[in-house]
Amino acid sequence: MYLALPLVVLTLTAASPVPSAQARNTEGFRLYQAGRYPEALEKFQEAAREAPGYALARYNVAATLGVLRKQGKVCEFSAHRDVIVEHLTQAVKLDARRLARAKVDRDFDPIRDTLGWQRLLGRAPEREADVPHLLRAVSWFGPGVGVYGTTQGLRFTSATRAVLWTKGVGEDGVPRQRQVAGTYTVRGRSVELRLKGRAPLVGTLTEKGALTFPELGTFTDSPSECDA
Repeated sequence: MYLALPLVVLTLTAASPVPSAQARNTEGFRLYQAGRYPEALEKFQEAAREAPGYALARYNVAATLGVLRKQGKVCEFSAHRDVIVEHLTQAVKLDARRLARAKVDRDFDPIRDTLGWQRLLGRAPEREADVPHLLRAVSWFGPGVGVYGTTQGLRFTSATRAVLWTKGVGEDGVPRQRQVAGTYTVRGRSVELRLKGRAPLVGTLTEKGALTFPELGTFTDSPSECDA
């Protein structure tokens, strides 16, 4: 009994800021409903900072960032895919019920093709058996170049077909994208990519979630954004 007392005190101390955090979260939800997303985000962030263990506030931060990303306001509000995933992951760790809500929440459509989302669904690059699914479920982006961002990417559109897209800038200064279709096979972590007009390329999906081809470079689930 005596050992339990400090735990109760700590619990009460940790919970003490929650009422005011709940008030901020409620205010944020009203702003969200009114379509005032930047202001809503600020309130949700305040609630999450005040009560780090408040799962709903963290979830609302992630969802609102998802809306702002959909609106193209990525750089202004740091609505990057990995940031959204991190907030949602923390919310689910604090309250597993948040995942069921996220599965049907359209605010999270911008991150459903990320490794982070797949991890929430129970799939991970550490497991070799998950490699074929992850290749298809994730959008893969190469490194970025200055203001033009990511200049190439890979999509595995089915169990056998893939597309490599590249973005170049024409003489008029307008970036344009072209695509090269091909096929692929998977053996363990090894991915053999056969693109039209090119010799076969052999790459690897690492346990850390990087898809690397010596001839093409390294692809991840996060595009390069907001670089000067």
